[in-house]
Amino acid sequence: MLVGLAISLAAPAYLLFFAGLGATPAQVLTAFLAVAGAFGFLWMIEPVTYFPILGESSIYQAFMIGNIANKLLPAALTAQTAIGARPGTRRGGPAPVSAISGAVMVHLTSLVLVVGFFGTWFIANLPPTILHVMQVYIVATVFGAVPVQALAHLKQPRTAVIAVLVSVIVVFVISPAVPAFGMYATVAAVASTIILAWDLRKRRTAQ
Repeated sequence: MLVGLAISLAAPAYLLFFAGLGATPAQVLTAFLAVAGAFGFLWMIEPVTYFPILGESSIYQAFMIGNIANKLLPAALTAQTAIGARPGTRRGGPAPVSAISGAVMVHLTSLVLVVGFFGTWFIANLPPTILHVMQVYIVATVFGAVPVQALAHLKQPRTAVIAVLVSVIVVFVISPAVPAFGMYATVAAVASTIILAWDLRKRRTAQ
């Protein structure tokens, strides 16, 4: 993780210290605070959200690679479903590691061949109507498939109902009524779901 961090910061560090970019510490701090204000809550929510499915080993892979929600998480869930392993078990731990490794290999290969060589030509020759449909629906389809697959795999209907109700209330009721709340909608929905699911869980009576 530290080596990956050093490599990812190498290009910005070069621009800052050796390329005469002229950025001052105040400008760097301002840019950091702008990003932290928009995405800082994800730094806390994402590890907590993804860990139960990915496990200890895969969580390092996932945050090193990126594209967790739309690529790595579906791959991990598909692998666990294929072998009938539940997240958090010893059998369910190695499955995401293999799935994520395979997803990265496919991704890199497709980027080089499909995007690198044929992507620009392909997009330029698509009819405008098809391109519009792709832009409108593909992202929603990918993100929509992730929660459906997670719900089918985890098989916890009580928690699923709570999550759906909380998300609907936060997105369609609270956020439109209080626009300033929109930045915190995700963290509020996740935290509320965790609290309500725990409080409303099925309790076993002592024998």
